Amino acid sequence: MDHSALDGILALLFLSVIAVALMRRVQLPPIIGYLLVGALFGPHALGLIPEGRTIEFLAELGVVFLLFMIGLEVSISHLLSMRRILLGLGGLQVLLSTLATVLLAIWAGLRWESALAIGGALALSSTAIVVKQLQEQLEMHSRHGRKALGILLFQDLAVVPFLVLIPILGGGGEDMLPALGLALLKAVLAFALVFAIGHWLLRPVLGWVAATYSIELFTLSILLLALAAAWLTHRMGLSLALGAFLAGVMLAETEYRHQIETEVRPFRDVLLGLFFVTVGTQLDLAALRDDWPWVLLLTAGVVLGKGGLIVLLTRLYQSDWGVAIRTGAVLAQGGEFGFALLALALSDGLVDARQIQPLLAALVLSMLIAPLLIRYNGALAKRLSSHYREERERREMAIADEHARRSGHVIIAGFGRVGQNLARFLREEDMGYLALDVDPTLIREAFEAGEPVHYGDSSHPEILEKSGIAQAAALVVTFHDHHLASRIVEVARRLAPRLPIVVRTRNDHHMEDFERIGASTVVPESLESSLIVAARTLELLGIDHEEVKRLIERTRTEHYAQLRGVFHGEEVGLEAEIEALQLHSVSLHERAAAIGRTLESLHLERLEVSVQALRRSGVRGEQVDPAMRLRAGDTLVLEGHPEQLARAERCLLQGCAAAEV
Repeated sequence: MDHSALDGILALLFLSVIAVALMRRVQLPPIIGYLLVGALFGPHALGLIPEGRTIEFLAELGVVFLLFMIGLEVSISHLLSMRRILLGLGGLQVLLSTLATVLLAIWAGLRWESALAIGGALALSSTAIVVKQLQEQLEMHSRHGRKALGILLFQDLAVVPFLVLIPILGGGGEDMLPALGLALLKAVLAFALVFAIGHWLLRPVLGWVAATYSIELFTLSILLLALAAAWLTHRMGLSLALGAFLAGVMLAETEYRHQIETEVRPFRDVLLGLFFVTVGTQLDLAALRDDWPWVLLLTAGVVLGKGGLIVLLTRLYQSDWGVAIRTGAVLAQGGEFGFALLALALSDGLVDARQIQPLLAALVLSMLIAPLLIRYNGALAKRLSSHYREERERREMAIADEHARRSGHVIIAGFGRVGQNLARFLREEDMGYLALDVDPTLIREAFEAGEPVHYGDSSHPEILEKSGIAQAAALVVTFHDHHLASRIVEVARRLAPRLPIVVRTRNDHHMEDFERIGASTVVPESLESSLIVAARTLELLGIDHEEVKRLIERTRTEHYAQLRGVFHGEEVGLEAEIEALQLHSVSLHERAAAIGRTLESLHLERLEVSVQALRRSGVRGEQVDPAMRLRAGDTLVLEGHPEQLARAERCLLQGCAAAEV
């Protein structure tokens, strides 16, 4: 068996580990490390990373999984809500960027067919770089983040007609309109087919998978769905990435979306790293010694030309200059699909190897610059737009002025329904508060109504400092986004080590995470709602109010331990099945291995399972004596995760293997 491809993969992984570690050490994005590894150690340089179709294919899968994850982020309703940005702003950007490049290329002496292929390649930005870094910077749902995403989505969809058009141009441009019409028909058919499968088959299939309680089966099923959709569109003459994107959009409509993101993210991150390394290997440094003026000119054209055009278009779409500059800075680079279009143009004879090297170098250089532009897009906007800087300073001063009038106030991070209801109670008790949010419409409405709410990103240290976090009585984080809430808690705890921090979370399995990073109190909505229902019911049944209060306080003191394990039926989301503790009943038949043995001798705690109750002769006992010997007919109520419960049941009924305990 030939294992030659393994040598290249090992070298690639080894160099990538070192590069990413160094980038983290100097606090630069890991994408820069990947690109440098490809440029310095690829076949055109030191040659430690050999050329090979295997590595290229794995890298292509990275883009496939990236588009799949983007599809998960943008459901059909989200796409419809973004249609103005997607079709209007995105469409104008691709059209005008392509036309500008075509005119310049024709002026430089290229044929119009070659100019059109190059124009399409340079019009695209890097979805991989932009989305990954905006997510890391928690800017994905900001105003400039939403506009950038809308433009990127249109660019990704625009790749399809270019992939069809370039081979036609390479063949002389004959029968162009029929070929484009056929491609459009195929795209519509692909949309219809994928969404029909999703509507009629997806939920039953995923429901069956969830019922097996198997993480492995779930992960395999998701990989199969994503790659099958990519294969389907590829077989129809469209791009692999388009099918993966459609599969993601389809799965975004299901209740399994969050668990899918968790399972697929490791594949995406590793394969995307390989993709960026292969992008770097395209660069032939030796061949560029005589062409460096062209490389710098093309790089400036991509960064300044395309970035400037996006700034102007975003400004025309009723955005202020600051948001427009931030959007332009985020998208001022070449894209991964640009390399695919240039490679296709080369294979179809529209460009030659000599012409393509400066273009490749310009794309790589722009992608090297991109992480820095994205990281400092806010600082760039403040420097270039005095109005934006004054507006930000005015907002910060307004926050600081509000804080100056208060002492011992409560900072509310997130002024949605939960934050507003908390504010009502604070007002009734004459306690001061200051609210922060980034939704401009909500802020305007609430501010005009007299609420002390201001525009400010609570995850930024300077915003919290101007909010008076050092003198605040407490911080309450109400955002439902787990990653954003975690970032706010981490920053706040660094600034104010002794500040009480209350965090709201929808899922109880995040409780330990928040407490580990510094939250004083975590309020799980699902468990607290259970307490409220129980309290109201007990009071209606005539139970003394003080007794109800004692039960509630005991439950909270015990960290909701009695509530966090529940029996599950078949109709439940896989995320809850996998991550939450569950209760499971095991009845001991006459030949069960545990009969005659004590609970302490079974060592179930080594399987991370606890016994919550024992039912014997029709009587259920909550307090279980570890020295009690088990009998036939006993029913044990166990608490644990699904796989742990399965092992414990096997031990009780069939006996435990030595390795299990």
